[in-house]
Amino acid sequence: MQATEELQANNDNQSKTVEDEVCAFLIESGRLKKPDLKRAETFRDQNGGELVTLLVRLGLVSERDVAEAESNLLDLPLISTADLPDEAPEIGKLSLRYLKQNLLLPVSVTDTDMVVVMANPRDEYALKALSMASGKTICPQVGVASEIENGIEKLYGVGRSAMGQIVDTLGDEDDDLEDVEHLRDLASEAPVIRLVNLIMQRAVEARASDIHIEPFENRLKVRYRVDGVLQEVEAPPASSTAAVISRVKIMARLNIAERRLPQDGRIMHRVQGKELDLRVSTIPTSHGESVVMRILDRESIVLDFDSLGFDEGLKTDFVKELEMPHGIILVTGPTGSGKTTTLYTALSQINTPARKIITVEDPVEYQLEGINQIQAQSSIGLDFAHALRAIVRQDPDVIMIGEMRDLETARIAIQSALTGHLVLSTIHTNDAAGGITRMLDMGVEDYLLTSTVNAILAQRLVRTLGEGAREEVKLLPEVAAEMGFATFLDQDSYTVYRPVATEENPTGYFGRTSILELLQMTDSIRRLIMQQATSGEIHEMAVQQGMRTMYQDGLLKCLNGTTTLEEVLRVTQES
Repeated sequence: MQATEELQANNDNQSKTVEDEVCAFLIESGRLKKPDLKRAETFRDQNGGELVTLLVRLGLVSERDVAEAESNLLDLPLISTADLPDEAPEIGKLSLRYLKQNLLLPVSVTDTDMVVVMANPRDEYALKALSMASGKTICPQVGVASEIENGIEKLYGVGRSAMGQIVDTLGDEDDDLEDVEHLRDLASEAPVIRLVNLIMQRAVEARASDIHIEPFENRLKVRYRVDGVLQEVEAPPASSTAAVISRVKIMARLNIAERRLPQDGRIMHRVQGKELDLRVSTIPTSHGESVVMRILDRESIVLDFDSLGFDEGLKTDFVKELEMPHGIILVTGPTGSGKTTTLYTALSQINTPARKIITVEDPVEYQLEGINQIQAQSSIGLDFAHALRAIVRQDPDVIMIGEMRDLETARIAIQSALTGHLVLSTIHTNDAAGGITRMLDMGVEDYLLTSTVNAILAQRLVRTLGEGAREEVKLLPEVAAEMGFATFLDQDSYTVYRPVATEENPTGYFGRTSILELLQMTDSIRRLIMQQATSGEIHEMAVQQGMRTMYQDGLLKCLNGTTTLEEVLRVTQES
């Protein structure tokens, strides 16, 4: 009895040592924060369980983080899904149930050895049991727990994915979907919760910026927007539509009984150790509610002009405009073109103790240190115009308006600029010159516009080429001429790049950057505005005075290997 207790104590001590090593590595590598570790330890002390398992279950770190820690600490290779064989090796009479319970995935077998991917490569008992059952020397490798589960199903099971396994546990949905309490019960079932969490987790793993959940007559479609392009992914069955959408609405604190009107909400959710802020929008469609979730990863935002795609010349000109004591600076572009990120970067550039900066946004996307940010709420009458009236009485130096939506907002912004404030805002137009005609269309007087607007920055986002996933393409002279390189660059030859698909990166693209044009207000442009000139004439004058267009900025980024011609043509009007 005493010997058994001593053995158990030794095992517990060894387990604690392993946990300490893994936690120390996660903290040192920046994957885990010390306050989060304290939370997990408190939870363990109260409820029991293994600390590393709790860290994953509480969403404080991802399974991959733990696997990478084990791989580094034990100096063992980390195996991903792409490394798995296409066919299962012969494993004799090894119990499939035992492999599933202990997350053991044999991937290679020889006469003497068996290579096994393990979620816990320190499990001596599992290694010895496997060795005895197979009669071979076990060579452990490290894997991610969920990927091992999927691998076992793929190689030795019936090929079901993680989502398929969850769906198998869902009960059949009956026809009583008008009953709100029934819907709430459906959405609170463990399989539905796991299903929605899996959709969000996969979106984060895919680096998606948006999740689209769209119901159709005979199916539920799930799509992720990755690097600005939508791609369809595995979706739950149509029978789970009401439960999945109700679960998302409950998480966003929306009214699940209201299915006839659009609704907006937010979800604060922890996925793979990341604190995510999801903006949720629902609209009624013919076959149910369509849901879009915009993923705001607070930890990944980089407020730096260089990383946004500004070169030195453009950055110098834009910062010069930001240093002006008063006036209006507009950023234009379609939804999802990075306008808000550019404005946040601009604010962080001029955010000093000597300046009071107030913003009014809908919604507040990221919290900025030292800046007063107001959340517009039209439901209680706090729209942009009402908030602006209050802001100007707060003695600000800089005001940021999330969007110039109507004449009333534009007029207050102009009055603020005329009374010594710097005003930053966004507006929806195709190019920089279009921002001027858009404000005139709103009803802003031309003399007020020319007196207050200092500059208009237009931008689009293009996908960038992944590292090591590109190859050179020399353009024929006639192609270069047709693309317009010669209009602003005098070179004998032009070399651009195209994506090369790799196993890790099938598209060849990774991440996005901006292509930009900055229209600075000059006396010539002011005269054109007073003469009611078209946006085309204003654009032409700005180009004559040295403005580089978005298209030309894109071509330069093609030449330096940042992006491709196809991407530039995809997001601009020129060809």
